[in-house]
Amino acid sequence: MKHALIIVFGCLLLAGCTDPTTTSSDHPATASDDAQSYPYALVIHGGAGTITRDAMSAAQESAYRDILTSVLQLGDSLLANGAPSIDVVTQVITIMEDSPLFNAGVGAVMTSEGTHELDASIMTSSDRNAGAVSGVTTIKNPILAARAVLEHSDHVMLSGSGAESFAAEYGIEQVDNDHFTTERRRKSLQRAQEREAATGSIYDTKALDYKYGTVGAVALDRSGEIVAATSTGGMTNKRYGRIGDSPIIGAGTYADQVCGVSCTGWGEYFIRLAIAHEVSAAMRHGNMTLAQAADHVITTDLSSTPGTGGLIALDAQGRIAMPYNTEGMYRGYARPDEIVVQIYKDEE
Repeated sequence: MKHALIIVFGCLLLAGCTDPTTTSSDHPATASDDAQSYPYALVIHGGAGTITRDAMSAAQESAYRDILTSVLQLGDSLLANGAPSIDVVTQVITIMEDSPLFNAGVGAVMTSEGTHELDASIMTSSDRNAGAVSGVTTIKNPILAARAVLEHSDHVMLSGSGAESFAAEYGIEQVDNDHFTTERRRKSLQRAQEREAATGSIYDTKALDYKYGTVGAVALDRSGEIVAATSTGGMTNKRYGRIGDSPIIGAGTYADQVCGVSCTGWGEYFIRLAIAHEVSAAMRHGNMTLAQAADHVITTDLSSTPGTGGLIALDAQGRIAMPYNTEGMYRGYARPDEIVVQIYKDEE
């Protein structure tokens, strides 16, 4: 068997410990504490994109902050009480898949045919074991199917009807495809198809609802295990069974004994650059800190292409990085006595 509104609860600033929300202008959206280590930590994202204050109502902002805070509080409680990181990331992502606010599970974006095709992956650090599903249409919580692949299959990735049959064998809930549909995503598809008719391209990087909303989580538990996971509905108006980076180990998700990473953004470029793995590689072979490695991969490597997006990363000492090259990213983290939620750039 394979296996911010910023809320800070009495953060202790020990000798050499810096404020985890303080960053230099050269390392945007990064929380790094090079002199401090933590017994456990959790970092999450709900997608990166054109997320600005003037584009979001007070009610929308409150809804995002509320769910990010609630899942971090749950994860913090579980980790503090000794829960394994694989259970924590699975529960956190399941909640986000069940929320219509994100592009994962309920609220996933729609394909060119008006349906939903979902992807998810998960990876554990101690053995570099991984599981993923891609292009599934009836699995209520794809992250549960990805975990089942990790724990019960000799394969790493299963796709389409095969993944659905496998998930059914392990009692994972199946639903009709329209379970994932929301009116918001219907309108997004309509706008995308109107843009396609006008421009001749499905790729419109200026569209506010284009490709963000993917969810991810990385957790370090008290035993030292890091687990990273990602779940998505992909790209609005996608066709031909397009698969992005989220289910691809090393592109959208990666975990080893150095760090864990979950990505969000324009998947084609995350695949080409193996973004998630590159963070670990820069730490192992480039002698970079987590903050340096994550920032380099996003602001240098990714930004040298048309690709946009961000990532969350966590190292074996519980240090956290959350860089992105877009206007904002739904993000947050929890560590002992500390919970932080951020959306906009000016919260860095």
